[in-house]
Amino acid sequence: MTEEIKVPEMSESTVEATVGKWHKQVGDPVQEGDPLLELETDKVNLDVHSTVDGILTTLNKQTGDTVIEGQTLATISTEETSSKKSKNNSQWDQEEETTKESVDITPIAKTIAQKNNIDFSNIKGTGKDGKITKEDIENYLDNRNKSSKTIDPPISKKTDKLEPEKSLETRIKLSRRRLTIAKRLTEVQQETVMTTTFNEVDLSKIIEIRKNFQTKFLETHNVKLGFMSFFVKAVINSLIKFPEINSELQNEELILKKYYDIGIAVSTDEGLVVPVLRDALNKSFSEIEITIGELATRARKKLISLEELQGGTFTITNGGIFGSMMSTPILNPPQVGILGMHRIIERPMVKNNDIVIAPMMYLAVTYDHRVIDGSSAVQFLGHIKQLIEDPHALLINL
Repeated sequence: MTEEIKVPEMSESTVEATVGKWHKQVGDPVQEGDPLLELETDKVNLDVHSTVDGILTTLNKQTGDTVIEGQTLATISTEETSSKKSKNNSQWDQEEETTKESVDITPIAKTIAQKNNIDFSNIKGTGKDGKITKEDIENYLDNRNKSSKTIDPPISKKTDKLEPEKSLETRIKLSRRRLTIAKRLTEVQQETVMTTTFNEVDLSKIIEIRKNFQTKFLETHNVKLGFMSFFVKAVINSLIKFPEINSELQNEELILKKYYDIGIAVSTDEGLVVPVLRDALNKSFSEIEITIGELATRARKKLISLEELQGGTFTITNGGIFGSMMSTPILNPPQVGILGMHRIIERPMVKNNDIVIAPMMYLAVTYDHRVIDGSSAVQFLGHIKQLIEDPHALLINL
């Protein structure tokens, strides 16, 4: 009996994948649940596991191949081939050992041969009665090394170089995720009318709250009180006030969503991913901080699932963690809005006719101008600013 290992069901938005690293090779025994290979999708890497015990008999796809759902990746024989293979290997090892033991060889020669993985049963000895000596093994090694040497190509004496040496250039094949990111960034530029509005926000009161309650918050919830939970709460409050920004354009209809699943952009070694904070409206500050931390950790360890990356209604990205002072975030389709946070910089500001030093952050909201008017976007961002500068309203759900 043979079992086919097929490309698993992925998601509606993921139609194909690239075969990554094979963890098993033809002839390897496998058990149910063993990881066989890695599939690279545009969002995450997925391990495909064995569904049965047996021997891997064929690899139908190679590393780099593009595959779709349902295609056969490999076949596994479920017959008792594993025990047969073990028996055959044991028998072969016994025969090999018997053969080697019957060969007359000095102890030091045998040690050198074993260290260099030499089958000395076929070497003709020059010692007494044909005994294989140390010199015989060393001569065998010399001949083997000579045969493996290659002649270096002659060095050109030409000094005129019109092009840089190839050694100074490196070609790197783009991963499927990077190719998909490039494709989608191009599509969103072509298919939407992205416009960005900016504002600045004073974080003095949030910083004061964090300073006063950080120790107690950490002791109570085992997580630090960060800035992101305040911004998530402020965004949701503003989305309720401006529902057209929590929407999706499908054909000639605008779908207003009355649930608030907030995407949080996370940078990984293979590019940006956006895990979704589900039902963020009903989460407390501590639940938001804990969930975001868990999602970010799984994303960076490549343990995030496709389901955790789908269905967001609005996205928040924070370029400030990399030192960005200002940027224009790009929409995460099919969403029509995204908030960009940035670096906190202490700057002189005028307050009540006095010049004070305040911790300021530039905020940016990019929106799809096809469905959102500029006035709505500006007021939406202004409302976020108001809530961040007076966070007590967030704490009592005003």
